[in-house]
Amino acid sequence: MKLGVVGLPNVGKSTLFNAITRAGAEAANYPFCTIEPNVGVVAVPDERLDRLAALYSSKKVTPAVVEFVDIAGLVKGASRGEGLGNKFLSHIREVDAIVHVVRCFEDENVTHVESTVDPVRDIQTINLELILADLEAIEKRQDRIRNAARGGTDKVAAAEYALLERLSRHLSEENPASTFEATEEELPFLDNLFLLSRKPVIYCANISEADMGTSEDALPLVVAVKNYANSHHAETIVVCAKTEAELSELSEEDRAVFLEEFGLKESGLDQLIKASYALLGLISFLTAGEKETRAWTIVKGTKAPQAAGKIHSDFEKGFIRAEVVDYETLLECGGLTGAREKGKVRSEGKDYVMRDGDVVLFRFNV
Repeated sequence: MKLGVVGLPNVGKSTLFNAITRAGAEAANYPFCTIEPNVGVVAVPDERLDRLAALYSSKKVTPAVVEFVDIAGLVKGASRGEGLGNKFLSHIREVDAIVHVVRCFEDENVTHVESTVDPVRDIQTINLELILADLEAIEKRQDRIRNAARGGTDKVAAAEYALLERLSRHLSEENPASTFEATEEELPFLDNLFLLSRKPVIYCANISEADMGTSEDALPLVVAVKNYANSHHAETIVVCAKTEAELSELSEEDRAVFLEEFGLKESGLDQLIKASYALLGLISFLTAGEKETRAWTIVKGTKAPQAAGKIHSDFEKGFIRAEVVDYETLLECGGLTGAREKGKVRSEGKDYVMRDGDVVLFRFNV
């Protein structure tokens, strides 16, 4: 899973990125501190892996990972070259979803590019810049296929050009590509455009340390972000980037104590990954053994052969069956042998739809 981090300058975007990736991207109190995109890869927290690894005495544990891409802050007019412009948006064209960090705290010591704190206005500013960047990409694509489309002989190019014209009109009215209606036949064209305003969004409301522990419903700026997100079919998480940065420096034990003191059940990273999985409809299945215990990320609804293909293409080509046992059941039975003795291991065929937490042994023949 790959997530692109966007936001205005000085909203806590790079501070949060540093905290969740520990990558050390520069963060300072002035606009455009981040210039080149920062990339960080983090493990998906999954306590199931450690417990399985202990059960099997695994020599290696491999979690699922998330890649975060943090780009320079955007400002109003970025599409016209304001600030650092929108050239860095190209770095997040192929991410799975966008994490939009929004400032929900007042602090006279941290400048705001618009002078006042208004999260919904800030969201709309960034969203408009994403739409304008998409318009620019569409115009470039139209230029490339115009001659082929107008010649009359290339029906595929003509169909794509007609789609692009409709899409251009839609975006020109400041509507995101996510609300554009396309036919089944047109979806492949849309997918190949990697439109920014079509991507799923998680709004990350960045609050102050003073507001931590306060009910989210009692924070007007957070409520405003949640209401906006709900009306646009997006997810929202609430974090304090400054606190997350402090958490990232602590040991696992100290982190747990820190979270408990603030009445928090999980870190911002945990929240963000859970929200991302939910938004994108992802789940994890597990494989375990003496050599390695590993988590594999798949889309909800994936069938067993395609899940096997995530491990190796040969597994999918020569798929025979999947021996499946639920994670909790496997632990209760003390391992695969015990689960077999108790009749808890299921033999599933090609039509089996994988579930989150399935521990699987694939049988195949190539």
